[in-house]
Order: sequence, then structure tokens, then C-alpha cells
Amino acid sequence: MTASADKFSRLAALRPTRPASSRPPTLREPDQEDAIARLIGAGVARNHFGEHLVLRNWFSTPEFSEPSAVALELLSRTRDAEISRRTRTALADPSKWLFLDTETTGLAGGTGTYAFLIGLAWWDAGALQVEQLFMRDFTEEYSLLHELAARVAERPVLVTFNGKTFDWPLLDSRFTMTRTISTPRLAAHLDLLHPARALWKLRLGSVRLVDLERHVLDAPRLGWHREEDIASSLIPQYYFDYLRGGSADPLVGVLRHNQMDLRGLAALFGKINTLLTSQKAERDGVDSLDLFGLSRFFERRGESDRAHVACSQALDLGLPAEFRPRAHRDLALLAKRRGDHAAATELWLELAADPQDGVLACEQLAIHYERRAKDPVRATEFARLGLAKLQRLRVNTRGPYAAARATRLAEKLLVRINRLEGKTKNKSTDHSAPGMSLLKSSAT
Repeated sequence: MTASADKFSRLAALRPTRPASSRPPTLREPDQEDAIARLIGAGVARNHFGEHLVLRNWFSTPEFSEPSAVALELLSRTRDAEISRRTRTALADPSKWLFLDTETTGLAGGTGTYAFLIGLAWWDAGALQVEQLFMRDFTEEYSLLHELAARVAERPVLVTFNGKTFDWPLLDSRFTMTRTISTPRLAAHLDLLHPARALWKLRLGSVRLVDLERHVLDAPRLGWHREEDIASSLIPQYYFDYLRGGSADPLVGVLRHNQMDLRGLAALFGKINTLLTSQKAERDGVDSLDLFGLSRFFERRGESDRAHVACSQALDLGLPAEFRPRAHRDLALLAKRRGDHAAATELWLELAADPQDGVLACEQLAIHYERRAKDPVRATEFARLGLAKLQRLRVNTRGPYAAARATRLAEKLLVRINRLEGKTKNKSTDHSAPGMSLLKSSAT
């Protein structure tokens, strides 16, 4: 089967062909007096716990993005091989994915915080089906959570943005407090905040979803905008005002905000999927800082070859001056790990003069000349130079942890200097004086 045919077969598999028993329940029209339901265009869902409102919409954008094997492998990789394997297996079927975003009565979480709006989305017919569960007051929470549990049972692979820290722990606590509705079991939980932070924080600083939409996803091209969006910090107050009998009009904006977050979340996966899968020749137009972030993402997941290519490409495109030493340092470490000691040494020599990374470069050069070049004299010179640089940096070092690190590194360099001087039969108390001075000042 060709790649194109395989893609269309996967799209066909995502079309809404579920048996009737697993379809969302039929909604009834709201009563005349149910002003909030009519205002937001929602229907009323009922189960044995009571009622809640449901708003359903289907969006043609973002379109379904076929998850690549490379991206899923990288996104599921953890230190625990068994957990990584289970996560990768679960992620392989995107028809089981459930995008989730909540709007709550407080941004700090805690047992007194309710999720009054639970936004859900899934791939359906090649695009995005969005379903929003809304409780008109706190008495409808059990009905809401019961419905959520049914959705997670159908699609147990959760995809969120900061959901591992906020959304899911909050919902877990709400399920626990009901004492009657068990927390649904997840097959996997993919939190896109962490790869987004690795890939784009260097360029953007902030990796809020709204900032990613503006600067990474090109939301206007996808057919949506947030010009009239509301601030997340105001959402709890809008809901409390409504509960106290105030206007429900701001809640229309809250539901739209939640819809946009869900669409942005789905589009964000597509962007991450494309970037992680792209080859060097396919990265035209990608910002150099994004490529540097990509290289560091690869490096943390043990993909040294991919990290080297992305980092080299970032430097070729022209990294900002403040990031170039860090990129050269990363390239040197990558070269050392793959056994290219000549390339690593050349990079360390360039970095030796750098104010921040010069100490590390000198230490690595001392190691190289002692162990590989068998040149103890030059190894001693770099060890002493590193110690002198460290002492100068120590003047501007603040905080006990930084001082402790400087002391440990100074001790390592001193041990190396003493060993090297022993080899050359050229011990000198003058050589160790700068190091001893640093150790004494670090201890005070």
C-alpha cells in the first residue's frame, strides 16, 4: 500500500462509524425558562445523576494530522522503558485520542475548585468534533462527571496542554469527592506543554497557547482569530457572577475561548508532529531559535544524530549572538559522545575564550590532552586556565548552590592539576595557589 493510500485509509477509519450504543446521547431542546441554554445554543443531556448542558460543533480546521511513527516515539519516550512502550502503543490509534481543556472556578486548583465547563474534542471525518459539557450550577457536577467518564472510556488517550499539572489532577479530585463515580483510567496522557516549551520557549519566551497560535500556528490561515477573546483570569468571576444572578452574556465568550483552546491544541499537535518528522531539507523558513530548541529536544531524548543536524542548521541560519556559545557547546558534547574527538576539540578551543562556557571548555580540553593526546603539559595549562576563569566567575556568583557548584568544580580541577604535575615532575606551589584561594573563598 502506498503512503498516500495508507493515509486515506486512516482518515476513513476516523469517520463517524461507531455503533449507535457508543454515540453521544440525544439532547433535548431547552425549556423556555432555560435562558443560559438558549443563549449559548446548547441542548440538555440527562443521565441518572441529573442534567447538564451540552454544546456540539464540528470544525473543518484544523484538519487531521497523521501522527508519524518518529513523533510518537519521541513524544512517548521516558526513562521507564515499559511506560514508554505502553504510551507509544496507546498513541498509535488516533481514533482513541481525546483532546481536553477545562474552565474552572479558580486557577490555583484545590478541593474547592470546580470544573464548570469541560471541553472535549476528537478527530471525526478528518476534522475536529468539539463537545462542551457545562453545568448550570454545582448540583449538576455529578451528571457532568458521569458524562466525562463515558467519553474517556471511549477514547482513553488524553491530549492536553498543561493537563498533567492542572486539568486532570483537578478532575481526578472531583471524581474522588463524588465517592460514587470512579476516575476513568487513561491508556496514555500526552501533555503538549512540555514539547512546546522545549521547541519554542527560546524564541517566544511565553508558550501560552494563545501565543503559540499567534506566532507558530498561524491561526488566521486556519480560519480563526482571537481578537475578541476574553482573558483566562476573568473566567472564574464571570461564572460566579452568573451564579449570583448576573448576566450570562460573558459565558458565550467563555465557551468560545474554550473552543479555540481545543482547536489550538489539535493544531499544535500537527505542528509538533511535522517539526519532529521533518528532514533538514524540509526546514526552509523555520526560525534558527526553533531549530536550536528542536536540537535540544532531540538531545534530551537520546537522538544525537538528529540533534547534531538541527543544531548545525540553526548555526548556519544565524543564531542570535547570545545563543551561539550554547550551540557550540552542545555540538562539542554531541561530537564527543559519537567519538568525533577532533571535531569536539576544535569546538572547545573556540569556546575556551567565552566568559560563561570557557570553564567547561577548558576542563574538556584538559581531559582531551591528558587522556587522548597524552600531552600533560598542555592539559595542565588548560586546567589552570579553567581554574582562573572559575575564580573570576566566582566574584559574580550569588547564591549558595552556585557557590557550592563552583567549589566542587574547583576541587576537580585541582585534583587534575596535581595529578598532571606529578606526571610532568614539575610540581609548583604557585600553580595551586589560585585554586586554593578559590576553595577558601567558596567555603566562606
